[in-house]
Amino acid sequence: MRIEFHPKFRRKFKRIPSDVQQHLKTKINFFIADPSDPRLHVHALHGKFDGYMAFSVTYKIRIIFKFTNDGGVWFYDIGDHDIYD
Repeated sequence: MRIEFHPKFRRKFKRIPSDVQQHLKTKINFFIADPSDPRLHVHALHGKFDGYMAFSVTYKIRIIFKFTNDGGVWFYDIGDHDIYD
């Protein structure tokens, strides 16, 4: 599975503590193996993020993403629940 990263995602990723970055890499590997892995708590979003989905990295940190037409994934944003605002 090909994953593309939005510039916003890349900027915010750099600001996340290194221990959470390592946890994130583990969760991305779960996602690559099975995007519906129950450990990710994947859910559809609504409102201004209609068509996007999110999964949990930690209790507080989420990733907003979207499946692309060519079978890839676009990671749009990462952060706490404020990313939904």
